[in-house]
Order: sequence, then C-alpha cells, then structure tokens
Amino acid sequence: MAVTSPATRFAPPLNRPFHHRSTLASLQFPSRNFLFLRNPTPSSTIVAVRCQKPVSDGIGSSVESMNHVSSAASSISSSIDFLTLCHRLKTTKRKGWINQGINGPESIADHMYRMAIMALIAGDLTGLDRERCIKMAIVHDIAEAIVGDITPSDGVPKEEKSRREKAALKEMCEVLGGGLRAEEITELWLEYENNASLEANLVKDFDKVEMILQALEYEAEHGKVLDEFFISTAGKFQTEIGKSWAAEINARRKSQLTNRQR
Repeated sequence: MAVTSPATRFAPPLNRPFHHRSTLASLQFPSRNFLFLRNPTPSSTIVAVRCQKPVSDGIGSSVESMNHVSSAASSISSSIDFLTLCHRLKTTKRKGWINQGINGPESIADHMYRMAIMALIAGDLTGLDRERCIKMAIVHDIAEAIVGDITPSDGVPKEEKSRREKAALKEMCEVLGGGLRAEEITELWLEYENNASLEANLVKDFDKVEMILQALEYEAEHGKVLDEFFISTAGKFQTEIGKSWAAEINARRKSQLTNRQR
C-alpha cells in the first residue's frame, strides 16, 4: 500500500468539484458544531473552527446549587412542622358536644372536612368561586390548633376570641415559614372571619349547617334533645343554599322527634 501525506489524504478527488462555502455550511456533522471559513484567495484551503462554551470554574453554580438545596430542605422541614401542628385539629374534640355529654364527639378537623365536602357538592354556585369556598372551609378553624375550640359557654368576648385566633394564625404561618401559602391561608381566614365576600357568606352558612346536621345525628345516636344548636342558628342563614339545607335538616328532625314519641 502506498503511503500518502496528510495533504494528499484530505485533498478532494480530482473528478469531484470542490464544495463552495454555501455547500459546506449545509453539511451535517453529528455531535459537532463547526463554522467553516473559506480563504478569500483562489486557494482551496479550509479552516475549521470548533465552537466551545466558556470555561467556568464552577464555584458560582455550586454555591447557587447549595443554596437551592438548603432552601428546599428548610421548606420541607417547615411544611412537616406545620402539618404536625395541624394534627391537633384531628385530636381536639369540639367542646359544644363535650358539654352535652356526647361520648367520642367529632374533632375540629371532622367539622371542617364535612364543610369542605358541602362546598364541593353544592349545586349552582353562579358568581361564586367553588374552589375558594373549599379552601376557606378547610382553614376557617385552623387557629384552633393552638387556642382550642372556644365556645359561647366559655364566656370569652367575641373581640378577645378573634384576637387570640389571629395571634395563633400568625404563629402557625411563621411555623410554615411564611411565603405564598401562608399568605393565602391568612387571606382566606380573614375573609371568613370578617364575612367579607359571597364565598364567606356561604361558608359561614355551611358552618351552621354542619353543626345542626351533627346535632341531628347525635340526637338519633344518643337519644338526646339538642335544642340549643337549632335555636342558636335559626334565622341566621345568609344564602339560599344555607336556608334550604337547614330547612331540610329541621324537617328531618321534626319527623325524627315525632317518631321517637310514638
């Protein structure tokens, strides 16, 4: 075999026309990024320049990555701390039922959960944000994880009750680490507390509806008469849904009490 020089090995065949720059630029080289420059002289010399990314020492990106990991770990830790605090909502029983001598009464979380279900299944909510109603139902009693279930029988003025719950809510949001989710929880809670929207009107009604429905169920289960819960809510429903659902519960109660007397 004849030995060829590099110049001979890479020279184009004499029977094939030399590619001009426009043709070379269109050639595909997998996994390579070449820029072809043609010598302006009649010579057929080709210069191939390989494009490369700037070399970095990696220090800046490493610090940024470490900060991101640290921030994510802090966020996860705060979330678990917050959820652990919310566990109290599952274990704290609603005081109104305890005062009535109900064994194994519902928890605060039980109450809020069924309210959220009410918001989920309610019929026509034209002009209302259903998702906002669901969220509001979930958080409206969240401060009770710290202050507990304060009822009228405790003799705590309404203003003082609100002050305690606001302070508790602030503490819980600090545990969560602040941020957008904490801001949303605070906004929803204040909107409910101040009855400041159509959504708040409806969720306030669900709060009462859930209570009298639970009272109806406890009357059936424990053979009690729990008049005070029905009397305290009478005439206080703000929405058509609240009024109609309350009317249905009261009608069932009337039938239930009548059958009990037979």
